[in-house]
Amino acid sequence: MERLQKVMARAGVASRRQCEELIKSGQVKVNGKITTELGIKVDPEADRIEVRGKRIQSERKRTFLFYKPMFVITSMSDPQGRKVVADYFGKIPERVYPVGRLDYDTEGLLLLTNDGELANRLTHPRYEVDKVYLATVKGKPTCDSLERLQKGVRLEDGWTAPARVRLIQAGENRSKIELTIHEGRNRQVRRMCEAIGYPVRHLIRTRLAFLTLNGLKRGDYRELTPAEISRLKQLLRG
Repeated sequence: MERLQKVMARAGVASRRQCEELIKSGQVKVNGKITTELGIKVDPEADRIEVRGKRIQSERKRTFLFYKPMFVITSMSDPQGRKVVADYFGKIPERVYPVGRLDYDTEGLLLLTNDGELANRLTHPRYEVDKVYLATVKGKPTCDSLERLQKGVRLEDGWTAPARVRLIQAGENRSKIELTIHEGRNRQVRRMCEAIGYPVRHLIRTRLAFLTLNGLKRGDYRELTPAEISRLKQLLRG
């Protein structure tokens, strides 16, 4: 169940604020009855919603895999006028939105969807969806420091869950490590590496669950196939 004005906005009726005005002015019916209550929740699949006598149609659910470049905001708008992920999806008629977030200075795999249930499950901690990052760090991490990441490190907001860690490339001044986590704390990978004394110089998310960036360049996106959606939902049911 979702708020009526949210369902209307997602169906392309108008902005959410304009949809609220339509509701308050008595121009919206739910199952044949006029409603002026903004807090009402509806089932977009089952309830009949009419605006000015015309029934709105639910958007078909779509999910996209996007290679977010660095210095792009994971948002649909930005009051400072910076580039946002929505700028790349202007040709998509559905109102898709990011699943979770990637930091401004992090690049890599980001999903965008209008499937609320899928988005909620992907971001809910109980499902422990793997997120794989390739971090270029300053210095050459020791075995002990990598083991700390594997066991979990203490941050200002508590201990992290154990991570899977693999040293990809080791150099005296710069190294690359692959980290697999399933939490979604703010700037978590950067803070984890900082906590063991090896600050991140560059960070890219390379995989989410079984999905990868294969075949995409920065700024590119592709729609997930029905088989991929089915596999994702099966994974999240498990």
